[in-house]
Amino acid sequence: MRIAVIGAGIVGVTTAYELAADGHEVVVFERHAAVATQTSFANAGVLAPGYVTPWAAPGMPWKVFSQLLGRHAPVRLVGMGALKHAAWIWQWWRACRRSVHERNRGAMQRLAHFSSAHQLELTRQLSLEYEHSSGYMVLLRTARDVTRAQAGLKLLNELGVAHDLVDGARARMIEPALNPATVLQGAIHLPQDGAGNCRQFAHLMKAQAQHLGVNFRFEQRVTRILPGAQVQLVLGDERSQGDTQIDAPRAFDSVVICAGHEAPALLKPLGLRLPIVPIWGYSLTAPLRHVDSQHDYAPRSAVMDEKYKVAITRMGKRVRVAGSAELGGTANRFNEAAMRTLYHVLDDWYPGAAHMAQAQPWKGARPMLPDGPPLLGASGVPGVWLNVGHGSSGWALSCGSARVVAELVAGRSAPLDTTGLDLSRLR
Repeated sequence: MRIAVIGAGIVGVTTAYELAADGHEVVVFERHAAVATQTSFANAGVLAPGYVTPWAAPGMPWKVFSQLLGRHAPVRLVGMGALKHAAWIWQWWRACRRSVHERNRGAMQRLAHFSSAHQLELTRQLSLEYEHSSGYMVLLRTARDVTRAQAGLKLLNELGVAHDLVDGARARMIEPALNPATVLQGAIHLPQDGAGNCRQFAHLMKAQAQHLGVNFRFEQRVTRILPGAQVQLVLGDERSQGDTQIDAPRAFDSVVICAGHEAPALLKPLGLRLPIVPIWGYSLTAPLRHVDSQHDYAPRSAVMDEKYKVAITRMGKRVRVAGSAELGGTANRFNEAAMRTLYHVLDDWYPGAAHMAQAQPWKGARPMLPDGPPLLGASGVPGVWLNVGHGSSGWALSCGSARVVAELVAGRSAPLDTTGLDLSRLR
């Protein structure tokens, strides 16, 4: 089949590769000038399947709203922009019910573990070399944090995820560079999880896809989808103003939407209303002061501060600190309080580790559905398929999601139970 993929983030690139690997003729349309320029550009990079769970969970509404006014609140609502998403907040609130959460959690866990295994398989098969490290640790500052972590530990036990609850001394042995002056009651260590450079992986997968014949069309924006015997795409030049059509519509047998939070605008004219909103996240990436093997000045892999919900990740000769969840913001307006939280957490755990004068700030939109899991598979419109709504877990879910969608497009059964991952759950 001749198939179009809309979007060239990590989800779009892996989808294009999987479709081409199945023998399809694939064209990718991306409005920016390269792959992985938005959400996939500078995310935390954590790959921990056991921690891929819905944000909509029992107790979360109280936890979120009780922290909103805090100086280092992990979730922030931005004025009138957040009010525009009132319906989404209501849907999120309802999805926090225990029965709904457990169903969605199960769906995300199945996909996360399948995706992790498939990513490792691709890395071996294709001999991919990108910045990655083994081990992930959740830092628990106080005894209260340890108590609050019990529910998560119970889930990890149920899922059979390898982990250890260690005391502060053992945690500092695992990550020797942790600041000895910062109080650390304990940590959850997940030795089989880790972190990796999402953007590097996306560029490597792009090269593999091109080797299979995938055609990437950059700075071309799909403005309309016209369904019919064949699906037609109307294109606009991203460099020009307005929606000026640049060519005759392109016809395809199928199209896969991997356009993140921009997907709803494309699908609305087709009668499909997806409750996907951008939840903005922040990161700082800075070169390490010392990278010799004789000293430890930064994390060996990845740690996450449970109190502030901020991850600190080793990226080769750099360190990245990422966190915050902002609803109602915009791409170009950085929240100074969110940035201060990143600096604060990094300085707490790894003071002086990086050249912060050279830090590169980043803000990216996580395409989030209110209940958590992404949408994979048929859209209900003939020839139009979905691979959207991965939220903060796009990197962790991308390879598995791509394989699932490729199988479904080919008319085969999915390689795992997709209950709760398709459009039917929103109906």
